Amino acid sequence: MFSKSKINDPAPSRDAEKKAAPAAPAPAAPKQQSEFKASAPKAKPPASLLSADLHVTGNMKTTGDIQVEGTVEGDIRAHLLTIGESATIKGEVVADDVVINGRIVGRVRGLKVRLTSTARVEGDIIHKTIAIESGAHFEGSVQRQDDPLNAGGNKPKAPPQQPSPAPQNG
Repeated sequence: MFSKSKINDPAPSRDAEKKAAPAAPAPAAPKQQSEFKASAPKAKPPASLLSADLHVTGNMKTTGDIQVEGTVEGDIRAHLLTIGESATIKGEVVADDVVINGRIVGRVRGLKVRLTSTARVEGDIIHKTIAIESGAHFEGSVQRQDDPLNAGGNKPKAPPQQPSPAPQNG
C-alpha cells in the first residue's frame, strides 16, 4: 500500500523508474477517497427536559425539542414543544409542533397545535392546524394562518413611506 519516496532512494536506475511509474497512482487513489468520505448522518438529539422542580425566568430559544414539566416565565421558541401536565408557562410560545398538557398564560403560535384534555390555555392561539380534545380549557381567540411562526402578531405593519418632494428654492 505504501511505497518509498523517491527522495530517500539512492539514485534509482531508469529500469526501476519505469517499473515504479505505474505504481505511483495507487497511493493517490486512497487519498482521494479519504477527501470525499461521506460522514454518517447525525442522530437527532433527545428533547431538553425542564423538570417539575425547575423554575426558569427568561426566554428560551432552540432549533431542537423541549419538554417542560416545571415553570417558565418568559417566551419559548422551539421545533417541538411539549408542555407537561404539571407545567406552567407565562409568556409566548412559538414552535412547529406544540403539545399542551399543562397551563399556558400567553399567546401560542404553531404550525400544529394540540390541546389535550388536561390543557389550560389563557391566551390567543395562532395556528395552521389545531386539535382540541374534549375537556381542554381554553380562553382566548383562535386564528388560522398559513405561516403562523413568522406572523408579526400584534405589531401593525408600517405603511410604505412616500418620498417627499424636494423643497424648491427660489
